[in-house]
Amino acid sequence: MSYIVVDVEADGPIPAKYSMVCFGAVVVEPSLSKTFYGAVKPIAEYWVPEALAVSGFSREQHLAFADPEPVMRDFAWWLAANSEGRPIFISDNLAFDWQWINWYFHAYLGHNPFGFSGRRIGDLYCGMKMDTGLNAEWKQRYRQTQHDHHPVNDAKGNAEALLAFKALGLRLPTR
Repeated sequence: MSYIVVDVEADGPIPAKYSMVCFGAVVVEPSLSKTFYGAVKPIAEYWVPEALAVSGFSREQHLAFADPEPVMRDFAWWLAANSEGRPIFISDNLAFDWQWINWYFHAYLGHNPFGFSGRRIGDLYCGMKMDTGLNAEWKQRYRQTQHDHHPVNDAKGNAEALLAFKALGLRLPTR
């Protein structure tokens, strides 16, 4: 199994009524050199201007992005080429990021290569520290790449934190 950190930017709170804008992924390994970036055009007429603004794109730019189906197909191919066994989905905000990737995979490919589960980085850290009140501490201490809402950068920063957790003793089994 391979651990893949994923980050999503979207133009609203839920898939199908709103649209994913872009997403990034990085394989959790020391070089952090295996990355994927996808940008997809809107699938819905609704959008929240403040949510879209977080991504740094205008509605006009978003409308010019690629169709979701080939992007999700390319992402599935990238996962297969860069994972040993089933990839494990990890994210900073699992409840948000997972719903988008899961929905888009099922809507456009009929299946999700990640299966039906994932891991939340903050929960891993809180478990390591035996304190559920430390949810945000890891972001300040262990990310090196600036969190700037470019999804590959954000995924890299989160992967850096996971590698730091591993150095502190977190087991990340690969089988």
